[in-house]
Parts: sequence; C-alpha cells; structure tokens
Amino acid sequence: MVPMLILASQSATRKALLQQAGLVFSCQPACIDERSLEEAVIAAGGDGRDVAQHLSERKAAAVAADHPGAIVIGADQTLSLGTELLHKPADRTAAVTQLDHLRGKTHRLHAAVALVRDDVLLWSGVETAELTLRDFTAQERDDVLAREGDAILSSVGGYRLEGPSIRLFETVTGDYFTILGLPLLPLLAALRSFAPETLT
Repeated sequence: MVPMLILASQSATRKALLQQAGLVFSCQPACIDERSLEEAVIAAGGDGRDVAQHLSERKAAAVAADHPGAIVIGADQTLSLGTELLHKPADRTAAVTQLDHLRGKTHRLHAAVALVRDDVLLWSGVETAELTLRDFTAQERDDVLAREGDAILSSVGGYRLEGPSIRLFETVTGDYFTILGLPLLPLLAALRSFAPETLT
C-alpha cells in the first residue's frame, strides 16, 4: 500500500512544483508558532539556515502527528541580510520598505525541506541562494509592484523571481527551486531513498 504523501504547507508555489514533478499528495498546513520557534533558534545562537531547517522539521512533525503512516513534507524559507532576518511584507507599504532595504545589496535565501513519518525525522536539508538587487529607482520599483499586485505578499522577499520582479535584480546565484522555496532535486532524491513508493 502506498503511504499518503502530505505537503505541510499552503504555499501555492510549493504545491505547483510538486504537481509539476508528477507527485500525488494532499496539503495540510501546519499549526505552529513560527515566530516563537524562530526566536528560540536565534536565542540559541542559530542563524537563518538553522531557522529554516528547524521550522521545516517542526511543520512536518506537527502534521505527521495527525496522520499515522503518512510521509509528510515540511518546508520553510528564510531571508538573511547579513545577520538580519526579514519576513513576508504585510502589505504594499511594507513591500516598498522591504525592497528599498534590499536595494543594491546581496541577500541570501535559505530553503529547507524535511521528511517525517510518524515521530521519525527521515531526512532534512537546507539549500542557499544569493541574490543581489539593482540600485533601482522608485519608479522602477513601483512599476514592478503594480504589475505583481498582491502576489508579492506571499514571498519572504517581497518579490517573485518568476514574475515581473526579475527586472529589479542584478545577479542571482543558486538553484531556481531553492529560490522558489522548495529544494526540489534534494527532496526527490530523499523520496527515492526513504519513500520510493510515493514516486510511482
């Protein structure tokens, strides 16, 4: 019997990536206090990579606890600007502020993914990409935000590399799937190793 495969996320992008890879799964967002967990990791000396990995594992574990025998995929992404961690902008005004803060600078996106079955962490990993925004003008920024609409509010960076936001970038180094928030190739390799039946 093929175990149920569950994505512990409500991210439309992550859902689309798994669907495009031909996986059959359901979605069940995890109910965890992300900010409190993040603060605990940072207080213990962790950084953005550690936060992303910890949250991906906790999300997967929370959903797995309610679905015995299922293989649960947990994922999380953080944005580091030096030692500072940034979060999804709450509205367009916050997006403007965030993009201006990132303008002309290099930041890092850490995307983590974990596999959990019952109370066992089968595997987890973190990938990092580096992105540099141009020294864009306010007009260029506002034009991109108008084209993007509310879609950018679901992104930790306040932009979408797969959308008009690409106009604001100078350089991008790293795996495209990592930038979108799900290290897909490492995840597929882990599924082949730990739950190959989910790929049939």
